[in-house]
Amino acid sequence: MVTIKDFKALRPKNNFAKDVAALPYDVYSTKEAAEEIKKHPRSFLQVDLPAATAEAFDGPINDVAAKNFEAMKAAGIFERDDARNMYVYELDDGMRKQRGLMCLASVDDYLGDRIKKHEKTRREKEEDRVDHIDRLNAQTGPIFLTYRDDEAIADLIAKGTAGEPELDFTTDDNMTHRVWTLSDREIVDGLVEAFKKQDALYIADGHHRSASAVRVAKLRREQFGPGDGDTEYNYFMAILYPADQLHVYDYNRVVADLNGLSEEEFLEKLEEKFVVTETDDAVRPEKKGEFGMFLTDRWYRLNFKGQVPDDVIEALDVSILQDNLLAPVLGIEDPRSDERIDFVGGVRGLKELERRVHEDMAVAFSMYPTALEELMAVADGGKVMPPKSTWFEPKPRSGLFIHELDEIN
Repeated sequence: MVTIKDFKALRPKNNFAKDVAALPYDVYSTKEAAEEIKKHPRSFLQVDLPAATAEAFDGPINDVAAKNFEAMKAAGIFERDDARNMYVYELDDGMRKQRGLMCLASVDDYLGDRIKKHEKTRREKEEDRVDHIDRLNAQTGPIFLTYRDDEAIADLIAKGTAGEPELDFTTDDNMTHRVWTLSDREIVDGLVEAFKKQDALYIADGHHRSASAVRVAKLRREQFGPGDGDTEYNYFMAILYPADQLHVYDYNRVVADLNGLSEEEFLEKLEEKFVVTETDDAVRPEKKGEFGMFLTDRWYRLNFKGQVPDDVIEALDVSILQDNLLAPVLGIEDPRSDERIDFVGGVRGLKELERRVHEDMAVAFSMYPTALEELMAVADGGKVMPPKSTWFEPKPRSGLFIHELDEIN
């Protein structure tokens, strides 16, 4: 049984929504975010990634976030809903639609493992988001959750979106965004009851944001008491997508050097665990146990020779690559902390891997995407995947919905 809740969202006025909407802060480098803010001065990136607006600032960076947030509110960009609602937020790339329910999820469900995790978090990234939430007194980016398909939930959402959306715009990446407000109490209460029948929700994207929101809740419980079902810090903002609407992309790897090996020595070592085939074409793996590799202007196809392990974690392709190549050959023992490795979301394409090798890396690996069923199996087993195992696309924008923690009723 999981608990969801409606809330009074702070939202950009309709005529500002397109300019405010921003991809999650961790999609951008600081330089890329600064360029985006130049193109769209009202972009919410100035709040979510304040370093992009304050290169010379020598104080706490989230003071800049708070200053930028207050300036946007003072400029009349946002308005707060008068009543508690849920919302449906649809992403449409012209080929498929992804329709999610924007609401609040329970901190206690997270602590009770009814909101399931599949990745470890980095403490320093958590610290930044804890400070960000606490300084703004608000959660600014939704946690991307998924759930097993449910006909009753689908019917209620279909009923709530039968009319025209109140918000409908297309961003520079040709993604169309549509929003419906669910104010009908029969629909909202029906969704609350329907989700009580779900055994769990699963974090698809937003492990650091959710962990940070929970840490802020713990701090405020220590300061102000445990609160109750109407206490805002006992919840965090989330968008819930049914599993059948989600698409998982590959999450590829690039490594800065060959660990002291020549190319010939490196290829020779690979052949101990992989069938290595040079190819004229870029390699996008088509099955589990297959990898692409770009090395000095050449693509190779790598096929794992060994038996796929029975363990759900060890059987993941990201684990096979880590355990049989990245660690023993390239010396990447801990990909969470080793600065020699970087990760590239599959949505950026194989050309991005080639670019990185030409500019600042030695070798790149393209991956077969982790399946959503694998993610759920790992989470259900109380285990965690290696870092950067999944990349979900499209991603909901930040800034369209904000959950203020001082809002009680």
